[in-house]
Amino acid sequence: MTTKRRVDQLRNYSVKLPLDILWLPIAAMRPVGPESLHSECVLVVGVSRPKLAALFLTVMLISLFLTFHVLYDSAVYSIQAASTASENRISILTSRLSHSGLLHHPIVFPNRVHFPKTSRRLPQALIIGIRKCGTRALLEMLYLHPRIQKAAGEIHFFDRDENYNRGLEWYRKKMPHSFRGQITIEKSPSYFVMPETPERVRAMNATIKLLLIVREPVTRAISDYTQLRSHAATAALPQPSVVSKSFEELAVLPNGTVNESYRPLAISMYHLHLHRWLEVFPREQLLIVNGDQLIDDPLSQLKRIESFLGIEHRIGSHNFYFNETKGFYCLRNDTVDKCLRETKGRKHPRVDPLVISKLRKFFAEHNQKFYELIGEDLGWPEE
Repeated sequence: MTTKRRVDQLRNYSVKLPLDILWLPIAAMRPVGPESLHSECVLVVGVSRPKLAALFLTVMLISLFLTFHVLYDSAVYSIQAASTASENRISILTSRLSHSGLLHHPIVFPNRVHFPKTSRRLPQALIIGIRKCGTRALLEMLYLHPRIQKAAGEIHFFDRDENYNRGLEWYRKKMPHSFRGQITIEKSPSYFVMPETPERVRAMNATIKLLLIVREPVTRAISDYTQLRSHAATAALPQPSVVSKSFEELAVLPNGTVNESYRPLAISMYHLHLHRWLEVFPREQLLIVNGDQLIDDPLSQLKRIESFLGIEHRIGSHNFYFNETKGFYCLRNDTVDKCLRETKGRKHPRVDPLVISKLRKFFAEHNQKFYELIGEDLGWPEE
C-alpha cells in the first residue's frame, strides 16, 4: 500500500472522529534520532472540532472513572465481608470470656491483638444521694473494681428539666465507654430530694440498682452548712446572709424552735424523701450505705455493695491507706495513689453542744420513721 493511499484512508476514518489523523512521509521531517530510521511515516494527530473533541474525551474519562470505581467497590466489599466474618468470630469468643472474668485482657491472635468492643451504655446503677454523705468518695471507691465504670461529674439528667428534655440519647452520650459485662454508675446527689426523679428513673430502667449513702443527720446538716458558706464566700455575687450567720442562727429560730424550713435540716429528714422512691421501686432494688462506716471502715460497706450489684469481691485492704494529714482513707490501685481533693473533708465549725443536742432530739422521731422504711436501726444518737 502506498503512502498516499494510507493517508487517504486515515482521512476517511477521521471523518467519524473530531480528530485529524495523518501519516507523513519520513522525508518530510528532519530525523530526530536513530529510532526514526525504523519508520517510513510519522503519525500526526490534530483537533478539527474542539467542542466535539472535548465531549469525546470527557466521555472517555467518565468511562474510565466508572470502571475504576466499580473495581474499587468490589475490593472494599470483599475486605469488609472478610472483616465482618472475623469480627463475628471474635464477638463469640469475647462473650464467652466475659463470663469467665477475663474482660480486661486483650485477645491475642496470630500477628494481631484485639480488645473486646466497648460502647456507651445507660447506667445500670445510680448513686442517688445524699448530699454531703460521701457520694463522691463512694463512687471513687467503687471505681477501683474492674467491673465498674463511672460517669465523669454529676450529670443531673433526672432532676433538671433542661437536661431531661434533651432525651436519653443525650444522657447516654454522657456515659463512659464500657466493656460488655461492666456496670456503669452515675451519681447526682440531688436526685434523692427532687419529687419528679423516681418516676423518671423508672421510665429509663425499672430494674436499675439504687445506692443511697446516709450519715447521722445533724452531722450531715453541719457539713452542708459548711459547704454552702464556703461557696457563698467565693461566689461572684456576694451572699452576706449565708456567710455572716452561724449554723446555730440558721438552724434554730429566735423563739427556740428548730427551723424545719432550713434546707440543710430539711434534706436530713430522710424518710420524707425516701418514701417517694419506695412508692416507685421495690425495697430490694435500693441499698442503704452507711456513710459514717464508709469513713471508718470502707471495706465492710464495699463488700455489701459488691454483693448487691452482683459482682465478685475484688476491692480489698490493698486498695486503701490512711492519710494522717487528711484524717481519712485514700485510694490505691496498681498504678497510682489518690486522695479526694481539698474541698472534700472540710473542717467543720464549732457548733454549740446545746444546739446539737436540741437537733438530735428533734431528729429522733424522723430517724425512727427512716429506720422503719429501711428495716434497719442505724443507731444514731438521740441527744
